[in-house]
Amino acid sequence: MRIDPERGGARGVVAPWTARIESLGVKLPARRFTTRDWQDAGGGRLPLELERMTGIRERRICSEGEDSYTLAVDAAWDCLAHSRHVPEDIEMLISCSISKYRGIESYHFEPPLSLSIKEAIGASTAISFDVSNACAGMMTGVVILNDFIRRGGVRCGMVVSGEYISSIGANARAEGAVPPADQLASLTAGDAGAAVVLERAKGGAAGIHACELITHAEHVDLCVGKACPTGPGATMVTRARALQGVAIEAATPAIERALKASGLTYGQIDHAIPHQASARAIRAGARHYRKQIGESPRNVVINVERFGNTGSTTHFLALSQGIREGTIESGDRVLLVTYASGLVIGVIVLTVDDLEKEMRGGRTLSAGSREGRAWA
Repeated sequence: MRIDPERGGARGVVAPWTARIESLGVKLPARRFTTRDWQDAGGGRLPLELERMTGIRERRICSEGEDSYTLAVDAAWDCLAHSRHVPEDIEMLISCSISKYRGIESYHFEPPLSLSIKEAIGASTAISFDVSNACAGMMTGVVILNDFIRRGGVRCGMVVSGEYISSIGANARAEGAVPPADQLASLTAGDAGAAVVLERAKGGAAGIHACELITHAEHVDLCVGKACPTGPGATMVTRARALQGVAIEAATPAIERALKASGLTYGQIDHAIPHQASARAIRAGARHYRKQIGESPRNVVINVERFGNTGSTTHFLALSQGIREGTIESGDRVLLVTYASGLVIGVIVLTVDDLEKEMRGGRTLSAGSREGRAWA
């Protein structure tokens, strides 16, 4: 699939509007689990270089009562707490998680999580549906909602994901003190929820400049997730080095097309946010793009050391953290790059406008308010 940023659909009608990110929200479980914890759980027999290779010191893990649904709902409330919109304003809600758990032993395809999430936050009139596209899920949702807004189909919508994927690490350890090589990547997974509200931007305002979304299906077998045959949750089998190599190579032309469509050069990007799989993979990608494109962005964001690989939420978790902590500011140009099983490559180029003001001084929205209007 190829998204043309200057077109509004298959018939080639020029899209008259621009979409902008109006607010961001995240939900992180309180429980921290370190790479050293994995080491101790295996009696010290897990390869010590796992932390050195991945750069991951810790990740967040769901406790009892937390799952894909609760993470998504809490992220949606946090997003609304930094938004000028109330739930009734949401015209479209897209749920994009890989995991769809309501409890570790209850995986929901029907009814879809999007329906449950919109009912939980009071966006009852919104069009809702689920999208599944591995770790590219949230970026896929943003591309879809961006297209609806650009064509005038909706004015305001939400993309949300709750990733309860830490079970793949536990199931990998259940294979033995030292998991099979093709399951070591499972030990990098962490749990998180993220949500983003997109709205129609005012004329000439900053927003989303370009989107690229491409599938290279010939590499579909490099990372496969499936139900675990021996316990609750999932199992992930990954040829990590091969996946990293083809993903980095395939992303280069996608990045170049998105930059061309946006009218920017790679050197004019303030922050590049790649998929947070491992610090080593991110640095390898940065070196490759610098060599191929001939310049570099001002900053390449690496936050994987604190949160691990949180699946479809990684980019918006990193963007949110950067804005809240002051490293990403109004007017900054941001490039998001995802590599996902499939193999899916996604690129979004955007400019941050006044998003930082709301996120640093946001309100607290009461999840107990049925109408979604109770601000503490």
